[in-house]
Amino acid sequence: MKPLVIFGVGQIAEVANYLFSEDSDYDVSAFVVDENYRDRETHLGLPVVAFEQLEESHPPDEYDLFVAMGYSKVNVIRCAKVTEARARGYNLASYVSSRAWVWQGFEARGNTMVMEHNTIQPYVTVGENCILWSGNHIGHHTQIGDNVFVASHAVISGSVSIGDGCFIGVNATIIDNITIGPHCVVGAGAMVLQDAPRNTVFPGTPTEPSRVPSDRLRSI
Repeated sequence: MKPLVIFGVGQIAEVANYLFSEDSDYDVSAFVVDENYRDRETHLGLPVVAFEQLEESHPPDEYDLFVAMGYSKVNVIRCAKVTEARARGYNLASYVSSRAWVWQGFEARGNTMVMEHNTIQPYVTVGENCILWSGNHIGHHTQIGDNVFVASHAVISGSVSIGDGCFIGVNATIIDNITIGPHCVVGAGAMVLQDAPRNTVFPGTPTEPSRVPSDRLRSI
């Protein structure tokens, strides 16, 4: 297996570095960012390389790459960087936690990260460049498209179809046999009970703070 370079130096990149280093066969060799964002020489004891010159120090025939970016602009920025990396010849690594439950035939595609305590039931497919943060339930026969970000503890029931570029928030629930179109946003705590066309936004479920301060509560 080739050594690995990680695109990014933010918190997601730091988490990816830890997971690949501690729970995979990869050895992480460097971080990489665009030259305009290269504000340090090293990060977490590893060199930080300009993406524009990456082939010179870490050529694609010797190194794999993982793009560790979030869901800004509904995953568009991460998707663009993955596309550029692949066009420059890099193989995109994937990671599945040893503490995730996945069915025997599950395949993690390029630049996909499945973190701890995800349950991925039989006959689920997950596209490339997807991030499944910790603790999600992905029900049987569900299909998740490319460039999707699923935050923690979402419940996606059986036979759900989630289109490319979607974001599914913390503690969201999607009932079975639902189709979510591309580039939809399902907010934290939202419950989806019907199909949704592309670009639909399901707002999260906010809780208003009490007007009574905590030191005056009689009970909790």
